[in-house]
Amino acid sequence: MGSLVASEAVGTREDRFAWFCQTVSTEVMPVMLSTRHAADFRASVTDLDLGVVRLSALACSPVVSRRTPTHVRRGDPEHLQLAFVTQGAVRISQRGNDSVVAGGLVLTDTSRPSEGACLGEQVESVVLQIPREALALRADRVDRLLARDLAADVGSGAIFADFLRTLLRRGPLCSPEELRGMGAVALDLAVVLLAQQLGDPREAPAEARARETVRRIHRFIENNLGDPDLTPRTIAERHNMSLRRLYTLFDDQSLTVSARIRQSRLERAHADLACASMRGQSVQAIAARWGFSSATGFSRAFREAYGITPTEHRASSQVAPRHG
Repeated sequence: MGSLVASEAVGTREDRFAWFCQTVSTEVMPVMLSTRHAADFRASVTDLDLGVVRLSALACSPVVSRRTPTHVRRGDPEHLQLAFVTQGAVRISQRGNDSVVAGGLVLTDTSRPSEGACLGEQVESVVLQIPREALALRADRVDRLLARDLAADVGSGAIFADFLRTLLRRGPLCSPEELRGMGAVALDLAVVLLAQQLGDPREAPAEARARETVRRIHRFIENNLGDPDLTPRTIAERHNMSLRRLYTLFDDQSLTVSARIRQSRLERAHADLACASMRGQSVQAIAARWGFSSATGFSRAFREAYGITPTEHRASSQVAPRHG
């Protein structure tokens, strides 16, 4: 099932706030938090791993946050955080913008200082954490949206918000592979939403979208190398595209799709054969582990790539060094 991590503040009331501060600073980013509700503080944090992005649900008593340039230097995941405020309200200030968001969406950048305050008796939000490099939008354009109240009740904002709610509720019942696929969908929806907010749904340039698609395919290949049925056709089908489109995406890559699969499999097998903890595994078992269905074909491909046979590589890797 899915990789869901849920935790709730426990212990004395003062311990609960200390736990929340520690969790946010280590699991999200360094930040200074304060509250007037330490005597009755409550908080919970839930994380769902979606591969390229991460989904977090936070619920807490009112707090004030401040992320300074020092905090940024101390630790920066280089993420854009697209938050859906589902209960209470949040005041957020960043890059000269200041908004109070209740029931809407707000975008922030972990690489910039910011100030925020949770308003109301209990504040809850669902946050999609997006690596900046994964967002196929121009950074200077996206910066215009920081700390602005983005509607979550109409158009693409409503679709995105509903998807996050469903993902948080149903995601734990999905397999890790399914969640990675859902993460790709969440990223695409975020791009559409932000592009729409910028006034041009086509804002994500075709080249940028193509680069992100190729990165997504690379991740898919790396995560499925052990599947002997991993082929260009399988990859195209899983990414809802034609074979021709897949080959076109790889036209400017150093390797074709098939060559990329073969090289990655050989690299993993090469490492396993040199690993002392894998000595109990036969060469054929290691080959099968990385998707090679034919021992002869594996041996031939290995020799072509490295100039020696798999058995010779294993023997040479296990020779104990001499000590003078």
